[in-house]
Amino acid sequence: MLKAKILFVGPCESGKTVLANFLTESSDITEYNPTQGVRILEFENPHVTSNNKGTGCEFELWDCGGDSKFESCWPALMKDAHGVVIVFNADIPSHLKEIEMWYSCFVQQQLLQDSQCLLVAHHKPGSGGDRGSPALSPPLNKLKLVHSNLEEDPEEIRMEFIKYLKSIINSMSESRDREEMLIIT
Repeated sequence: MLKAKILFVGPCESGKTVLANFLTESSDITEYNPTQGVRILEFENPHVTSNNKGTGCEFELWDCGGDSKFESCWPALMKDAHGVVIVFNADIPSHLKEIEMWYSCFVQQQLLQDSQCLLVAHHKPGSGGDRGSPALSPPLNKLKLVHSNLEEDPEEIRMEFIKYLKSIINSMSESRDREEMLIIT
């Protein structure tokens, strides 16, 4: 059974924990408490299997605190990560600049492919949620961007997240198949 490690990273108060709880069908948190370090949520998704072989997949979603005081822990969090979801609050202009740093640290420096990264513009309840494309600078503008609004259209982000998980699992399966072929030949 394949097990994938997915990191949820991004600026403080962007909605990572609320989104993580929703996508993993974990408990609802009603009041804001900044994540201290990291929370690890383990889950399975019946819609995601390994290379159409019907083999189930397990996921670890690492909900990482957005405060830079945890920066010394980042190398340990990044170890063996298969994917990174960068969550930002689309209504806070400074988040657009901050996500460049998250991308640099968690994707580029870890030599992950852009296909292993998902960018989520999270709209908090009551924000109105401007769904236009934020002005993303290169290389962020090459990433898959999805909007999340749990109040207006919660199923849209769930479907996009399932697609993302499928792409991560397919990538892991292909990599494992290549390794097995090298051993055989």
